[in-house]
Amino acid sequence: MAMKAMILAAGRGERMRPLTDSCPKPLLMINGKPLIVYHLESLCQAGITDIIVNVRYLAEQIQSYLGNGQAFGVNIVYSVETFELEVGGGINRALPLLGDQPFIVVNSDIWTDYPFAQLKPPKGLAHLVMVDNPQHHPKGDFNLKEGYLSRTQQLTTLTYSGISVLHPSLFQDAIPNTPFRLATFLDKAALSHSLTGEHFNGKWVDVGTIERLQFLEHLLAEKKNNLLTL
Repeated sequence: MAMKAMILAAGRGERMRPLTDSCPKPLLMINGKPLIVYHLESLCQAGITDIIVNVRYLAEQIQSYLGNGQAFGVNIVYSVETFELEVGGGINRALPLLGDQPFIVVNSDIWTDYPFAQLKPPKGLAHLVMVDNPQHHPKGDFNLKEGYLSRTQQLTTLTYSGISVLHPSLFQDAIPNTPFRLATFLDKAALSHSLTGEHFNGKWVDVGTIERLQFLEHLLAEKKNNLLTL
């Protein structure tokens, strides 16, 4: 049985203003397609069709555009947030929809060609897909050694890609409906040797600014042109 997936789509997208003043970041168009739809298509292609989407800022626009997901070959259920819960709090709120088995989490504001079908339930409490540190995040997040992630200073760091597999038990000490960062609980898991990771070398873009959105548009346009000339 395939894991469920959660796409994080509740954020305001402050760094993308003025584009996000009237359009939620997940619906920003990249070469004629909303950013979040790339994830829906990739997950569907990997056989992952039960998807929870958390929404808050301009939630009605996202719900109206995506509907129940049938147009994209998936089944979407929404976790509606009425105030900012941050990433950890948002996932914790959605746990009743996600069930008691490990689930995939994907940030809506990234683009990647990562093959979601290769994700497996974690050996510990969480498994993160890591990428080389981008220019805007040179210090990275975690070190990866023999499959485990830590904050050890001496080792080369990698950046969390925004793709993970989490076990619901990661949040067993979390207080419902309170805002908290996911990193708080990932750090606890790392200290207990329950945080694993992998290094992904494929294409990945953090679409956090207008400049990076434009870069992604050029990247996908080139990819499309290359396919047409094959």
